[in-house]
Amino acid sequence: MAKEKTTFTCTECGGTSPRWLGKCPSCGAWNTLIEQVAEAGPGKNRLSAPQGYAGLANAQPVLPLAAIEAQDVARTPSGIDELDRVLGGGIVEGGVVLIGGDPGIGKSTLLLQAMDALQRAGLPTLYVTGEESGAQVALRSRRLGIEGSQVQLLAEIQLEKILATVDAMQPAVVVIDSIQTTYSDQLTSAPGSVAQVRECAAHLTRMAKGTGIAVILVGHVTKEGALAGPRVLEHMVDTVLYFEGDTHSQFRLVRAIKNRFGAVNEIGVFAMTEKGLKGVSNPSAIFLSQHSEPVPGSCVMVTLEGTRPLLVEIQALVDSGGPSPRRLSVGLDKDRLAMLLAVLHRHAGVACMDQDVFVNAVGGVRISEPAADLAVMLSITSSLRGKALPRGFLAFGEVGLAGEVRPAPRGQERLKEAAKLGFSVAVVPKANAPKKPIEGLTIHAVERVEEAMDVVRGL
Repeated sequence: MAKEKTTFTCTECGGTSPRWLGKCPSCGAWNTLIEQVAEAGPGKNRLSAPQGYAGLANAQPVLPLAAIEAQDVARTPSGIDELDRVLGGGIVEGGVVLIGGDPGIGKSTLLLQAMDALQRAGLPTLYVTGEESGAQVALRSRRLGIEGSQVQLLAEIQLEKILATVDAMQPAVVVIDSIQTTYSDQLTSAPGSVAQVRECAAHLTRMAKGTGIAVILVGHVTKEGALAGPRVLEHMVDTVLYFEGDTHSQFRLVRAIKNRFGAVNEIGVFAMTEKGLKGVSNPSAIFLSQHSEPVPGSCVMVTLEGTRPLLVEIQALVDSGGPSPRRLSVGLDKDRLAMLLAVLHRHAGVACMDQDVFVNAVGGVRISEPAADLAVMLSITSSLRGKALPRGFLAFGEVGLAGEVRPAPRGQERLKEAAKLGFSVAVVPKANAPKKPIEGLTIHAVERVEEAMDVVRGL
């Protein structure tokens, strides 16, 4: 029997150490080294191909960049428009996609629907399940109304058998559900360990690049919401998608965190129905509350998620607080909220130092861009004064510490989307004011916070 040796692997960077250390010598992270038992000997080489599989990319000669012919990436539509939007137009030949999310959020449901659509379009597909039996997957397909699907199913977790099946079948798209359950015989560590996840992902990625087969990996997430396993896993793949949303809510968001073949931060919006996940054609509707009459503390803004402008309602509640007033935001940066309150006091004369301030982005959407600043400040002012903003009102723009209102990127597209949905009044940065008027939309261009407050008071 081969002699076993113990090494310690970092869960952050994948670096190794012959002994345990409190601090990783490679990335400097603390308490991230985990003990791994690996076989020694010439057969233990993570860069070698798994036994019985030879479908690897051949070595390419060294060429100057100018001599290499650039080719457009061919994409195959998945049959689900919202998924194609997140992927950048469809599935890329030889691309590797990693999709993660909370348990029960809908990862397997969405992929099974996509694989069925691809199979019906004439592409050979293979669904590898390591967490469920074939009967369980068949039961899900019946619930989704695709019980007659011809998607090829393999219930297996051993990497070598999976690669041998792929080599024999040569499908166009392969789903591995999930990468944490897959293991290789070349390693003695348990499935789901850092070494197994890294090695299995590396071999599957090399197989995809060498054969042109698209591979979709399902990944588990930690309790903090990050993808489980070594961080190098996200560096290996071409696209990283995150499933977001509350399992108790009907709506789900799929967000692209990394995409070598498309835009990052693109989102797809889905609704969970009895027949699986359905794309939402007008996602702005789910982020806007339906009030019979305008209410204080509500202001609509237009945010950009990838290439798509979305209208989102920002709600604020200002109430009398105690000696230590609270500042709470959901879907927005908490630290930025404190900064905006200071700017509001200094430059607009609106004091909230003895008030509890709660801010929420409706619909569970997360807004990371600073273009939400102006809408947040106007909603806070509206709630504090108990006066609602007029119907059909929206605002966007970044606010600086000096009280200036800075432009937001692609302001014309934001305004056109608002006009299309029936909004009639907009307060925007002066640099975003269109040269030609937009039909049905009255635009107030401002340069400072004080001007925005004056405009609102006059409406």
